[in-house]
Amino acid sequence: MAGLLDLLNSPMGQQLVSGVASQTGQSENKTADVLGMAMPLILGAMKKNVSSPEGAQGLLSALSSKHNGGILDNLGGLFSGGVDQSVMDDGAGILGHVFGNKQANVTNALSQKSGMDAGAIGDILKIAAPIVMGLLGKQTAQSNVNDSSGMNSLLGSMLGGQPQQNQSLITTLLDADGDGSVLDDVAGMVMGGSKKKGGLGGLLGGLFGK
Repeated sequence: MAGLLDLLNSPMGQQLVSGVASQTGQSENKTADVLGMAMPLILGAMKKNVSSPEGAQGLLSALSSKHNGGILDNLGGLFSGGVDQSVMDDGAGILGHVFGNKQANVTNALSQKSGMDAGAIGDILKIAAPIVMGLLGKQTAQSNVNDSSGMNSLLGSMLGGQPQQNQSLITTLLDADGDGSVLDDVAGMVMGGSKKKGGLGGLLGGLFGK
């Protein structure tokens, strides 16, 4: 799980974990575990959505305006005094858009796997969603992504290197029809084929100055 561990162990990741933990009243260890599962699920859901040109355009327009990565520049401000309600509302909107009617399944599955109350999981997801969008916004701008195929491959590379536990979660929760589309970009890794170097670790390493 090098990629997400790189993020959660970086100074910015530590700030994210402790901020989310204090906001939800959960331990930092459990919060880190939940974020480590929740962030790939959000990315996986986005990847499923951008398979249509309309879905990709909707995501790109959100990334170029509201979610350009600015949220990552002031995480300290985000968490001081509690997360602003507008950020939580924004997160709820993102989750509704990417997970649709699967949102309750995602929350319940994360609750069962982590032993954390479903209400706290819901709050963690609402905070994680705008941060994932910010990460994606920064990377989209850096990579000059402007169409469906570019967005699809960017999300695929960000999802690369997921541990088996996250792959099975993503497949079970987001790919119930079994066509494998969410994980097509990481299938090579599972099958022992060539693996893109870097993946989420390399991507976040660049963003977090590692």
